Amino acid sequence: MQNGSKKKVLFFVPYPEQNAPSQRFRVELFLPELADAGIVYRIEPFIGLKTWKVLYKKGQFFSKGWGLLKGYLRRWWTIFFRLPFYDYAFIHREAAPMGPPVFEWVITKVFRKKTIYDFDDAIWIPNTSSVNFLANWFKASWKVKYVCKWAYKVTVGNDYLFAYASQFNDNVVKIPTCVDVERQFFKVTPQHNGKPTVGWTGSHSTLKYLEETRPIINELQKRFDFRFLVIADKKPLLNLKDWEFIQWSAGSETEDLCQLDIGIMYLTPDKWSEGKCGFKLIQYFACGIPAVASPVGVNKIIVEHGVNGYLCNSAEEWKSSLQKLLLDKPLRTEMGMAGRRKVVREYSIQSQAEKFIGLFS
Repeated sequence: MQNGSKKKVLFFVPYPEQNAPSQRFRVELFLPELADAGIVYRIEPFIGLKTWKVLYKKGQFFSKGWGLLKGYLRRWWTIFFRLPFYDYAFIHREAAPMGPPVFEWVITKVFRKKTIYDFDDAIWIPNTSSVNFLANWFKASWKVKYVCKWAYKVTVGNDYLFAYASQFNDNVVKIPTCVDVERQFFKVTPQHNGKPTVGWTGSHSTLKYLEETRPIINELQKRFDFRFLVIADKKPLLNLKDWEFIQWSAGSETEDLCQLDIGIMYLTPDKWSEGKCGFKLIQYFACGIPAVASPVGVNKIIVEHGVNGYLCNSAEEWKSSLQKLLLDKPLRTEMGMAGRRKVVREYSIQSQAEKFIGLFS
C-alpha cells in the first residue's frame, strides 16, 4: 500500500496479481499512476495463486473447492475489517465468481462506499456451453444490471458495453483496455527478413476463435512459405504445415509478440463478441504489427481498413489480405507504424491515466 493520501481505494479483483489479462491491463497497469497521484490503494484478489494454478485444469476438485471457499471467507473479512478504512471500492467484473451480488450489495448499501464497477466483456450474457452450463447458472449473469444500478460510477471498455451500462447508471465512463507504451510495450518489432510469421495471442477461453482461422492458414501455407505462431496459456490442437506454440508468460510477453510480422483476430458476429474490447489488436499495434481482423464490435474502430490493417468478412477476403501483407514487407512496416501511433494516441495508459484517476472524485 502507498502512503500519504487522503483518498483511499480498495480494489476487489477476481485473480492474483500479474496473471489475468483483463485485470492486468484494466486495473494493475494504472496502479503506478494512482501512486504518482498520491492515492492510497490495496488489491484484494478473490482467489489465491495456488487456486489460480489449478482452476482451469481437469480434476483437483478439492483444491478448487477449498480455494473458492477461502475466497468467500476472505471477501467477508475484507469487507468487515478493511473496507471501513477506504473511501472507494473498485470492483473489476465481480466481487465473487458465483451467486447473487451479495458482496456488492453490502459494499454499496450497507457500508455505502462510492463504488466503481468495471467490466470489459458482455458479462450479462451467459456464455454457456456443454462444458460450463452449470457454472454459468451459478454465475448469475443477471446480477450485472443491479451492480450497475448501485454503483457510483461504471467503467467499460467500448461503446457496446457503454450502451448497456447506461440503461442503469447515468455516470458511465468509457476507458479502453490499455497498454503501457513506455515501460512495457516500448519496443516496436522490425519486420523480419526471410520467412514472415503470422500469429495469434489469447487465452484458453478464446481458442475457439483461432480454430475458425485454421482452414485459411492451412490453405495459404500451401502457397506461401510462412510460420504460424500461437502465444497462449494453453496449447491448441492445430493441423498446420508450419506452426509453433509459445506458453504465455508475463515476463516475456512483449518479446514473444515481437516475433510476429502479422497478427490476426477472428471473431464470430454475435452479441458476446460485440462486447470484446479488441485487446489482441491493441497488443499487435503497440508492437508495430499490422493486423487482419473480423469487422465485429470495437474491431471496426481499432482497425482502419487499409491503414493499419484489414477488416475481412469472408474467407476469400482473409486470404487476400494476408497474401498482400505476406508479400509486401514495406506495407507491413507502414501499416504497423500506423497502428503503433493509434495505440499511443488512444489506447495507452499514458493517454487514459487522467481519466482513470478522475474516477476517484
